[in-house]
Amino acid sequence: MSPYDPSAFPPFAVTVDLVVLTVRGPALCALVVRRGEPPFQGRWALPGGFVRADEDLSAAAARELVEETGLCAHDPAAPLPAAGNGAHLEQLATYGDPERDPRMRVVSVAHLALAPDLPAPRAGGDANSARWAPVEELLRPDAEREDEQSGPLAFDHARILADGVERARSKIEYSSLATAFCPPEFTVGELRRVYEAVWGVALDPRNFHRKVTGTPGFLVPAGGTTTRQGGRPAQLFRAGGATLLNPPMLRPEV
Repeated sequence: MSPYDPSAFPPFAVTVDLVVLTVRGPALCALVVRRGEPPFQGRWALPGGFVRADEDLSAAAARELVEETGLCAHDPAAPLPAAGNGAHLEQLATYGDPERDPRMRVVSVAHLALAPDLPAPRAGGDANSARWAPVEELLRPDAEREDEQSGPLAFDHARILADGVERARSKIEYSSLATAFCPPEFTVGELRRVYEAVWGVALDPRNFHRKVTGTPGFLVPAGGTTTRQGGRPAQLFRAGGATLLNPPMLRPEV
């Protein structure tokens, strides 16, 4: 084997960027932070940071998730997030355009995080403010932007966000991932509103109820009811043991 000379290769940095999605009210929202330092000072960006020399990618993503949201990533081998403070976290894609960061060559390994309705975020690190913003607003074409709150995202984060949103939209078709947006116990109506927010469509309540309760292993009764949505008491469910849905919940054509 020929000797390996590290100095023969140009150095580059590795970062993790987080597409953190939650459902707030009727909208699918993403966490964004306003950059407090160059480059792109003052622009909105996805949360993230540089990978430390002593950590692997999943550890770096989990650390950034805690720092930005206070959420712990649940064990990927477990079927459900930890009750009350867990988030689904998975690797999304790698982005390595040589010009994506004006400081130096930076490769970003993006991760997708999903969690139930989250509180107002607190900015940290090099961010001087943070907010939840509807993904529809963040991905709006430049010609349709109205003010600085909806300005273009820094770096290539619009592409990363779009990829994360599409991953979430497609995965809730064939997996039980939609329950990651719900509290440990939820109603069918609350789950339907998750699908409506993620897909951006209105669904027929009766057909949806029939599909989700008829899909083996998707939902199991929690043994109680709630009136938190108003009206008559609604039955509470928990996520079942199924990770793949058969038949799948196909996205309506719009």
